[in-house]
Amino acid sequence: MVRISGINLPGSKHILIALTAIKGIGRPLARRILTELKIDPMLPAEKLTEEQEARLRSRVEREVTEGELNRKTMLDVKRLQDIGTWRGMRHRRKLPVRGQTSRRNARTKRGKKKTGLSGRTTLSKT
Repeated sequence: MVRISGINLPGSKHILIALTAIKGIGRPLARRILTELKIDPMLPAEKLTEEQEARLRSRVEREVTEGELNRKTMLDVKRLQDIGTWRGMRHRRKLPVRGQTSRRNARTKRGKKKTGLSGRTTLSKT
């Protein structure tokens, strides 16, 4: 079992697809990494040699992945909120940020519908 950046890669999948299990690595970056290291993208992840594993691990560690990527994203959003931009305010109010309409839709971002006294579902006291 191959373990890179704290993630166990699925061994039965091709190494090109298995690398996408790491947050921050998509197919284009995985393909670029594998061609740079001269590793066959169709090779199953469990068939990698120790030497290929070590080269792959050292190459992936140069990318921004997993916790480091989450931290960077959170700091970017916090910076937008601190300087008071439109996008920062939309993040703070938990509304869509990229121009989508929010009058009827945006349920994924806004959560379950909250209706007042006239609606069938009532607000609970919490």
